[in-house]
Amino acid sequence: MTRRQKRSGAAGTPPRRRFPALFAALALVAGATLAGAAPAHATTWTGVAPGVTYRQYDLVAAAGTAHAHVLGVDLADPRVRLGLLHPGVMAARSTVSSLAGRQGAVAGVNGDFFDITEAQHPGVAATGASVGPAVAGGRALKGAVPDAQRFGPTPPPGADTRAVVGVGADGRARLDSLTLDGSYTVEGRRMPLGGVNQYALPENSVGAYTPEWGDVSRRRAVCGSDTARAAPCSSRTYEVTLKRGRVVSASVTPGSGAIAAGSTVLVGREAGAHRLRKLVAGQRVAVRYALASASRSAYRFAVGGFPVLSGGRPLAGLDASVSAVRTAVGIGDGGRRVFLFTLDGAARYRGGLTISEVAAALRSLGATEGFSLDGGGSSTLVARPPGAAAGVTVRNHPSDGAERPVANGVGVFVS
Repeated sequence: MTRRQKRSGAAGTPPRRRFPALFAALALVAGATLAGAAPAHATTWTGVAPGVTYRQYDLVAAAGTAHAHVLGVDLADPRVRLGLLHPGVMAARSTVSSLAGRQGAVAGVNGDFFDITEAQHPGVAATGASVGPAVAGGRALKGAVPDAQRFGPTPPPGADTRAVVGVGADGRARLDSLTLDGSYTVEGRRMPLGGVNQYALPENSVGAYTPEWGDVSRRRAVCGSDTARAAPCSSRTYEVTLKRGRVVSASVTPGSGAIAAGSTVLVGREAGAHRLRKLVAGQRVAVRYALASASRSAYRFAVGGFPVLSGGRPLAGLDASVSAVRTAVGIGDGGRRVFLFTLDGAARYRGGLTISEVAAALRSLGATEGFSLDGGGSSTLVARPPGAAAGVTVRNHPSDGAERPVANGVGVFVS
């Protein structure tokens, strides 16, 4: 099995330096959109670690006063990097503070939207797996579920579940799209994979599950459809287990339990199930996959969500009516500066921001690119206390009253 990513050159001159007049005008627009937003120079940043700062401030928005918590991350500092916080497998959840503590992060926020409930599919376990692609340490961990099977608010027109924010091999943050490029080959015939370690597969496809999936049932993978997340589970399914590239067992229904090292499970639905039924014990099957980026960049880290700001401008069609507690990522200075932005969920601030207001808030911080992550009860920001040598504390008030276990997060690491 191979895992590869496609590369590109470094980013060019930051847009802010090329178009100073435009960005000055955009700053005025942002101030008009969020009249109570504190400008970048008005609130003191405090140190968390070398290259990492923190501040909090009020925002007066459509639903009332919101309270923002922000981490400023200097990726130009060679000691600083961003990485994926995750529980070790894709079908699992943990709190941001425990993930950061376990992985040694100095700070972080929650990440992608995830499969939080399966009330529409009685008897099927919610997997806790994230919606979009995930990359950690340069390794592709999972692909994106079909657009109709996503959780979370409606993204802007043109955005899909393949959208990511990440840091490339060049050390710069950027927004991108990661598409699964995978196949399984039998007797010289190569057939496409519809997914890797995903809680939902496209209709008529075959998906691959590795030990990085976890021990949660794979039944959810064949539920829903390409047009509706709540559509019934398919009755035409088949599962094949490979060990060191050979078929060792098969089942008419997707199974559960940990996948052994050196093994891969192929799950098929509809036409995909029909194809898998043709495999026989001992037959050799080669599985390969990668995540190919639209920009041809290679990623050290990437997490899913959806874009809200591009080239210093909010994307067309951003929702401006529904306010909620949010988490987002802003990118400035040509990818060398990152803002991890989370709202407070305390009762007095719970009105939150609309997605449109989130874009304006990121822009007021100096971001030219913006990306929305999971929000509501998931929104959490943690950081090392001033002067502490280790450990993190939760800086905002999660709206559930306590930290919600999440699928993944964005961690800040300092060497």
